[in-house]
Amino acid sequence: MSSLALQQAQWQPQRPGGLGAGAVLALLAHGVLVVGLALGVAWRTHPSDVVMSAELWSAVPEVAAPKPVEPPPQPKAVERPAPPKPDPRIEQQRIDAQIALEKAEKKKKLEKEQEDRLKEEKAREDKAKEDKRKKELAAKTKAEKEAEERLAKQREENLARIRGLAGASGPATSTGQATRDAAPSASYAGRIMARIKPNIVVTGDVPDSAQTTVEVKCAADGKITGRRILKSTGNAQYEEAVLRAIDKAEVLPRDVDGRVPATMVLVFSRKE
Repeated sequence: MSSLALQQAQWQPQRPGGLGAGAVLALLAHGVLVVGLALGVAWRTHPSDVVMSAELWSAVPEVAAPKPVEPPPQPKAVERPAPPKPDPRIEQQRIDAQIALEKAEKKKKLEKEQEDRLKEEKAREDKAKEDKRKKELAAKTKAEKEAEERLAKQREENLARIRGLAGASGPATSTGQATRDAAPSASYAGRIMARIKPNIVVTGDVPDSAQTTVEVKCAADGKITGRRILKSTGNAQYEEAVLRAIDKAEVLPRDVDGRVPATMVLVFSRKE
């Protein structure tokens, strides 16, 4: 029993025959007091939970970061059925068709190469023929030119010899055969043109401005021995017609003195 309970028991009146009911009540009261003291002490010593809240503000306002975007859910893989196995016959047909196509392309390529080869060979042959023709023409032209020069030189020598034998007084470059110069008469040119111009026949459209200058060579009896274009105006059709007319005349008339110039230069004009 505690000291407090002993003190209270000393002050209580002593009853004969023991404690009795009063003692029981005293014990209950002390028990309640002890329980109350124990609860009070426990309440004092139990820490109290203090709930506090605070908001923090920065010196410079900041923008909040965006809300994280959740990735979309990945679609579930769909199980596809296994492809059917190819038919061996169809596969063989495909292979055969591919082989046939490759053979056709190869054949076409070979034919193209052969055709190109033949074209190149023909081009080389044509070029060789053209080069040969040009060389032959150049050689022929050179030979003809040399022959003309030899003939001209020989003619000059013969004329010089004739002039010397006949006592001619003309210069060494003179082409006349007489002992003296004698110009054709005033009417002789008109007689020559009257002999040739009627033979000029032009079938195509020739302008009136067409004109050509022709050198005509004649023998002593007036027979035409040669003719050539000295000056061309570019109209080949008219020039050919004039040359044919000269050939058709064959012989030119004599002048009043009975002579025919060895060389004459004639001008033919379409409008005259």
